[in-house]
Amino acid sequence: MTAEQRVLRVSDPVERENLATFLSRAVRLDPAVVVRLCRRGERYVSAWVATGFEALATRTVVAELGVDDVTAAADLVLAGLSTGRPIDLGYSMDSSWRGALPPSGGFAHIEDVPARTLVELAEQGARLAKEHGSGHGPPASLLDQTVLTVSGADTQVQVPMRIVFALTAMDFIPHSGEKTDPRRIPTAEIVRVRASRTWLRLDARYGSIARRLGGGIPLLPH
Repeated sequence: MTAEQRVLRVSDPVERENLATFLSRAVRLDPAVVVRLCRRGERYVSAWVATGFEALATRTVVAELGVDDVTAAADLVLAGLSTGRPIDLGYSMDSSWRGALPPSGGFAHIEDVPARTLVELAEQGARLAKEHGSGHGPPASLLDQTVLTVSGADTQVQVPMRIVFALTAMDFIPHSGEKTDPRRIPTAEIVRVRASRTWLRLDARYGSIARRLGGGIPLLPH
């Protein structure tokens, strides 16, 4: 892979802002986070980041990428977006991404869940985490607890607290005001729950969260 190929072009100012918002939230969770950029067709690029909740976050924007798949420092891409110019992605950081990505297809629509419900669950979880957590964050028992069971398409899936935390930490649900208050979220705003044989995905207005069914993100071989 040459340096000329490791270039990201996001020409539309709105799309630059969309990607910058996504990366800002990811960097807020982890200043050293890397972003995996994957080309989708001729016009789109999907950005993937790890959230720290054993779940991945993604957002797709209209952009051009010189290669099919590359990993870069999220803060470098974020800084480049502010210039409006093509972004040199720097040295390859592919070795920093150890997990597999979910497939692009094969997901069945299970059910639509009111966004308010998920934010309320996150608030309840945050209160419990404050009571029972430690300096290392919420206890694993809380993160792994099933907080929602959805059924549809002859399938039933369980949604753990960690994927709800990831969704709200990335601020993927639109709201008014600085804080995500369930009362400020339109009642018609939904989060779509999809699942494949091996992955669970929550699709909100501003991005998606994906997690391997059964826990964790499968590691790639060395």
